[in-house]
Amino acid sequence: MIELNALWFLLIAVLFIGFFILEGFDYGVGMLLPFLGKTDRERRQIINTIGPVWDGNEVWMITAGGAMFAAFPHWYATLFSGFYLALVLMLLALILRGVAFEFRSKQPGKRWRQWWDRAIFLGSFLPALLWGVALANIVRGVPIDENMIYTGDLLTLLNPLGLLAGAVAVAAFVVHGAIFLALKTDGAVRERAEAMTKKAGPVLTVLVALLVVLGYFETDVLTTQGVVPPITAIGSGAALLATGWLVNDKRFGWGFFTMCLHIALTVITVFRGLFPRVMVSSLNPDWSLTIYNASSSEYTLQVMTVVALTLVPIVLIYQGWTYWVFRKRISTKSKLEY
Repeated sequence: MIELNALWFLLIAVLFIGFFILEGFDYGVGMLLPFLGKTDRERRQIINTIGPVWDGNEVWMITAGGAMFAAFPHWYATLFSGFYLALVLMLLALILRGVAFEFRSKQPGKRWRQWWDRAIFLGSFLPALLWGVALANIVRGVPIDENMIYTGDLLTLLNPLGLLAGAVAVAAFVVHGAIFLALKTDGAVRERAEAMTKKAGPVLTVLVALLVVLGYFETDVLTTQGVVPPITAIGSGAALLATGWLVNDKRFGWGFFTMCLHIALTVITVFRGLFPRVMVSSLNPDWSLTIYNASSSEYTLQVMTVVALTLVPIVLIYQGWTYWVFRKRISTKSKLEY
């Protein structure tokens, strides 16, 4: 029978898969807003594609953070204290982004809306970049001492692997967002979104290839777990190539599915490569945080398991229903709420 520590590691991985898939296209739409929307009406059209769902998508990140705090408090403490400045920047960007969605359409002034458009772009770009940097450093290893204390600073995180992973995350979410907009809009915005998938896709493919090569030498993600991680990594690469082929053939529905598969398999590869560690110490492998030395008590994990099994299906049903209700394409002639 699977241990509760391992079960919660698995559940947190699932939460991050859901977060990166849903918030990924969400961030991508925000980053593409200044480039695909040429008029105010078109920009409102773009924002309205994610208007009803963007805050629900962020619930996955909040839930993942909460699960990490409750199931692995030492992981949470080391990560949030060590990556403090990066996470504060991300939080401020997300707050700015949320305020921008709500305030942008409250005034008709051109400059007013241009500033909020910039806020939406920055609030989407910065979290995407920082998530890539954070994930790369978790698997590469950061200076953690024998007391589970991070001894580095913000500059420690800005190494070549972290910055490249940040660029990959930005490019991946741009492609994901462009495919989503191709499915959810019509008219000129749809045409520009389709064109963007063909421009950004090759860039993403090259960046991913560079990340795989550098990651092979800088981390042990592809070598620690035998044959299974390479299978998921190969599957991730195949899904990315399939996405390129499908969008070139204008089959954007299937392209969106394979892009989701690419993101999911990438996250699985990262978590499989980490297991049973949750953060790697670059000072001494024995000082790495694992699902055993970083976890809560057995009783806490039992209670959390019962609560999760009860509430998670309700959340999934509610979010699925939300996407179903707002499934129609958005045009410039639609009633725009944002």
